[in-house]
This record gives sequence, structure tokens and C-alpha cells, in this order.
Amino acid sequence: MKTKNLIAVLTIILTLFVFSCKKDGTGGKSSVKGTVKHHSVIIGNAVVYIKYGAKDFPGSDVSQYDASVSADANGNYEIKNLLKGDYYLYGVGYDPNISANVYGGVGIKLRRSESINTDVYVVE
Repeated sequence: MKTKNLIAVLTIILTLFVFSCKKDGTGGKSSVKGTVKHHSVIIGNAVVYIKYGAKDFPGSDVSQYDASVSADANGNYEIKNLLKGDYYLYGVGYDPNISANVYGGVGIKLRRSESINTDVYVVE
């Protein structure tokens, strides 16, 4: 009987441990900020989408991303309260110098309580 109780307790502890080790997403103390750029041109008012748990480009369908932020007029964006993990940032904007929409992205990896600067470079 003691063996069964020990196994049950260990199973519960292991289950709690696995599910409490959250990774990717919001609720943490990490952040990423930067500027959206097309070559050396700052892209003001762009939108930066974020995909949790992604290392590689998840596609251009923005409905598949988990959240978004708008860059300010100087192209600056910031996403706060992230957990450690992998993320993909996808920027979409308009370059008035070439009268064209621009888009592109970058994969990042955040550690716990880390704040990083990452520019998002976009192309035609």
C-alpha cells in the first residue's frame, strides 16, 4: 500500500513540475524592443507581430500570430512581460520613399528576465 501511495504522490509532483515550467508567451519578466527598418529607412507606425514558440518564419498570415504591437512614428516597438523561450517577430509597414508595403522578420530567443534590443528589418 505504501508503494502505491508513493507512486501516486510522485506522479502528482512530476505532473505539477511539468506543467509549471511554462515557456514562451506572456507572464514573464523578459522583453524585446527595437526599431522597424527598411535598409536604413525607419518605418514609422509599422505593426510588429509575435509568434510564441517559433524559431523560424511561421508565414505571412498575421492571424496565425499570438499578439502584436504598433511601432511609434519613429519605428520603435517594445513587447514586455514575455517568458523565456523562442519567438518570431514579423514586421509589416509602408515605406513612403518607394511607395510600397514592406515586411520581414527575425527569430529571437529570450532568457529569463532578459531585455534585448532587436531591430526588425523589412523588405519589399
